[in-house]
Amino acid sequence: MKTYTEIVPEMPSNEDRFKDPFFKRFKLRHADAPLQLNEQVSKNYLFPTFYSDVTCAQAIFLCDYKKAKALMPHPRVKPVKMTQGRAIVAFSNYIYTNVMNVKPYNEIAMTIPIMVDPVVNVPVLPMLMDKLFKEFGYFVFSMPVTSLENQLRGVKIWGLPKVVQEIDITVQGGECVTEAFDENGEKYLTVKVPTAGKPEDFDVAANLYSRRGSEFFQSATSFKASFNVNKNMEVLLKKGREADRDYLTLHGGPCADALRELDIEPMPLQTRFATGMNACFDLPNKKYRPRFSFSD
Repeated sequence: MKTYTEIVPEMPSNEDRFKDPFFKRFKLRHADAPLQLNEQVSKNYLFPTFYSDVTCAQAIFLCDYKKAKALMPHPRVKPVKMTQGRAIVAFSNYIYTNVMNVKPYNEIAMTIPIMVDPVVNVPVLPMLMDKLFKEFGYFVFSMPVTSLENQLRGVKIWGLPKVVQEIDITVQGGECVTEAFDENGEKYLTVKVPTAGKPEDFDVAANLYSRRGSEFFQSATSFKASFNVNKNMEVLLKKGREADRDYLTLHGGPCADALRELDIEPMPLQTRFATGMNACFDLPNKKYRPRFSFSD
């Protein structure tokens, strides 16, 4: 999808596309004030933001723990420890077909599962039993999007590291292929996720963490869908296992070089693919207060 950089005052009237029972769990409300997008345009969005009929392709890899830790916003925010000195990095690729009062766009969320100020950073277990760990969540370290409006929303509201880039997501030959292009039009990333796999129902609520200046935010994200899942649990025991195909290709340019620094292993721990996903993302939790500050 090409980038869309025009900011218009009108908001699409598409409320009729969010009739699934999933959305009835949430009470829509406005933020404390409209969001000023530029000098001419402000918009009074409803939250949480609703997404319907989403195509989602996720590829979850192991990477070097120390390299992942270097991306953390504070020393007391720590990647979840995996086996043999590794952490997890996930590439979640989205075609947002319907977004409440917002035009459709594509997005790549690059995240690392984390523990926020844990007493003990328990290895592996938070990934398997996340509801037992209130400190568990996901930190977004990069988030390309195809829409300037969405980039401004992400930066101004949550402090998410959104940049406007061309992102092509296509389903072909049994794979969902995501290609990202930097600001110079150079392709720097290709992620290939099998569309086939073992069906598994997901109904997930989790916390997403982000930094906006001196503030550290916790925001609730939820999604529901049936995914086709492929698991490669053996990579937990064998470091650097060769992949049976090119799941992740890093091309040229600074964006690719930054990802290469993570020493991402070629065989994913897991891939997931779904169509027709329903999801929502809320405003930062006003009651959340981290036990640290950025002046520490």
